[in-house]
Amino acid sequence: MPSKREHTTWAAEELARFLGSIDGERLAAAFVVLATTGMRRGEALGLRWSDVDLKGGRLSIVQTVTTVNDKIVITPPKTARSRRLVSLDPETVAALRDHRRRQNEERLRAGELWAGEGDLVFTDEIGQTVHPSALSRLFASYVRRARLPAIRLHDLRHTYATVALGAGVHPKIVSERLGHATTVVTLDLYSHVTPTIDAEAATLVASRIFDGRGAAGEAER
Repeated sequence: MPSKREHTTWAAEELARFLGSIDGERLAAAFVVLATTGMRRGEALGLRWSDVDLKGGRLSIVQTVTTVNDKIVITPPKTARSRRLVSLDPETVAALRDHRRRQNEERLRAGELWAGEGDLVFTDEIGQTVHPSALSRLFASYVRRARLPAIRLHDLRHTYATVALGAGVHPKIVSERLGHATTVVTLDLYSHVTPTIDAEAATLVASRIFDGRGAAGEAER
């Protein structure tokens, strides 16, 4: 049985393929946000438009959606670290802008049937909170359709962390974006990534040293 430190993740190319395959789907932006921020499922579902600054390219995580006896409950994040500010890339901002336009169209079509009272970013067609399990089932169906290796929705969070650390993003930044208690937690969870990072660091530093030695030799001549 896998240990808690072993995670099933996608490569960056597989993640890009998945996001391309759901382009145009009504909740595609939810999966884009999860993939590019490492947010938890409940954090994304609890996101309100008042928490999102599209112009500034950032969002605040101040509440989360969970379930008690299968009933939806909205609560504050469990820890102070989980309550955080997360920067957004231009592609994610564009996806959210498009999603807001579509949601406004749905609100107009629904009229008095619109049930959205919490300003939530991701809702069903009449503004109600999306059940966490429903989002996971939707994700699973899209993964099957895209013929990608099966992973859980929560594994998008692990995929984000693995891709970010592999790309050289500082562990402290990754830790803060994930809402981990400390950087130690992040490095412990994703220790399988660190050998690659270590090897790349060795190559990078050596190239600076030996390239510099060559440049110094040319200068002496």
